[in-house]
Amino acid sequence: MSLLCLNDLTIHYEQAGAGTPVLLIHGHPFDCTMWRPQLAAGLPAHLIAPDLRNFGRSVSQNGPAGWPTYAEDLLAFTDSLGIDRFAAAGLSMGGQIALELAALAPDRLIGLALCDTFAQLDTPEKSSGRLALAERLEREGMDGYAKEVLPKMLCAQTLETKPEIAHELLDMMQRCPVRGAAEAARARTGRRDYLPLLAEIGVPTLIVVGEHDAFTPVADAERMHAAIPNSVLVVLQQAGHVANLEQPQAFDAALGRFVRRL
Repeated sequence: MSLLCLNDLTIHYEQAGAGTPVLLIHGHPFDCTMWRPQLAAGLPAHLIAPDLRNFGRSVSQNGPAGWPTYAEDLLAFTDSLGIDRFAAAGLSMGGQIALELAALAPDRLIGLALCDTFAQLDTPEKSSGRLALAERLEREGMDGYAKEVLPKMLCAQTLETKPEIAHELLDMMQRCPVRGAAEAARARTGRRDYLPLLAEIGVPTLIVVGEHDAFTPVADAERMHAAIPNSVLVVLQQAGHVANLEQPQAFDAALGRFVRRL
């Protein structure tokens, strides 16, 4: 375990390997332990997985000033580590933070990996749902929501044949700090539309999606792939929204090929 203090934020992070720096950005309502299989895979890269602001063991007295805060935190974090340029790999909400990095500091990126995520704005209904979720979490805590959403996070085969993955993910969601989860849900409703950005992305880009992803279906991944000039699309069989945990070997193979391109 490593800790780094930045202004108003103490960031917890895990790291493994050496070589090309790859920042692993977790989703909602997860923490950096969602990248456990990748950190242990011996990939040819320096993998760095931080907990985002008020997620996991990263703490601040302040919530995000807005959606860009998460990307700004990561830029300050890599500065403090002495890393000037890096690849950003994010899953779900983490993928949108990776796109925010591409918008804010394209010169810092050498590659993007967009996993089980989407670029377009939320529909009004989805935005309203995020705001309602924030209120629900503050009122009820994480337990009920985590149990309710688990069957949408993982595909049916994972739930049936890999109960240890389901238990791990449920535990991760239940221990997520309510404050961090609610702050992020609200901030996410204010993010920019990344569709106009896609054609301007000039770095190698890996797009990964589980074939049974209930939150960000394959069509969303195909839309990004069609728009990003130097992109590769990988659809993982028998995987849902958390493809890196459900099919770690196939995910690691795709990530390894991506790293070797950089």
